[in-house]
Amino acid sequence: VVATAPHGLKGATIVFDKITVTGSENIIMAATLAHGTTTLINVAKEPEVVQLCEVLKLHGASIEGIGTDELIIKGTKQTLLSIKDITVIPDRIEAGTYLCAGTITNSAITLENVYPEHLRAVTRKLVKMGFGIEEGKNTIKLFPAKNIQSSDIETTEYPGFPTDMQAQFMALATQAKGTSVIDERLFENRFMHVSELVRMGAKIKLKGHSATVEGETGLTGADVMATDLRASSALVLAALVAQGVTRIHRIYHLDRGYENLEGKLAALGAKIKRLSE
Repeated sequence: VVATAPHGLKGATIVFDKITVTGSENIIMAATLAHGTTTLINVAKEPEVVQLCEVLKLHGASIEGIGTDELIIKGTKQTLLSIKDITVIPDRIEAGTYLCAGTITNSAITLENVYPEHLRAVTRKLVKMGFGIEEGKNTIKLFPAKNIQSSDIETTEYPGFPTDMQAQFMALATQAKGTSVIDERLFENRFMHVSELVRMGAKIKLKGHSATVEGETGLTGADVMATDLRASSALVLAALVAQGVTRIHRIYHLDRGYENLEGKLAALGAKIKRLSE
């Protein structure tokens, strides 16, 4: 697709048929530089979208309704904003993955430099599964469970349970007491990690957009293949509790969303190292 607008974009009313984070962000930035006023309806409310709006407004953009599903943006008529250095909010999915590293091994860990309010859907689910959670201003402390309880999950848009934590919770569910049902409502083909977890001994049945996970399953180390970013992290989590050595191939997916994952897990006591293929 080649698109041009020699005289700039014009404001319009845009209704998103489906809630989309990247779609919302792209249109927000375009509307900021457009001629006239743009009204966006059914906008994503994820923290990343909210921060983008806040940064644009801080540097001169006119945006009303930040944090809601309807935004009104008055364009700058192609006048560029002068953006100063900013601090990006902590990655809530990376933080949630480390929480799952603590839960799947039933260990106490502390996360620093996090926004607890961005992780409430995850931490509430962990509390339901038997873990202890203590929130500070920018910290989350995780305490072990006496018994890890099963829990059903349905992915949805923020502030609901994030689809990007589905794979990690599936790995955790293999160690819970009872059966968990994971309902993936946002994306198709988001269960690519299931076959690899099964290769490690997990008992998972798929039906449509639902996965039924049988808990208290002993996992065994194996050679497995990472298929995407979150599937990669789920395999790493499963490997933490598997008997024997697990080799995870195509881990370049991990680097899209995690910085020095193996180093951080090693600092917590995991026996993990990166090798070249």
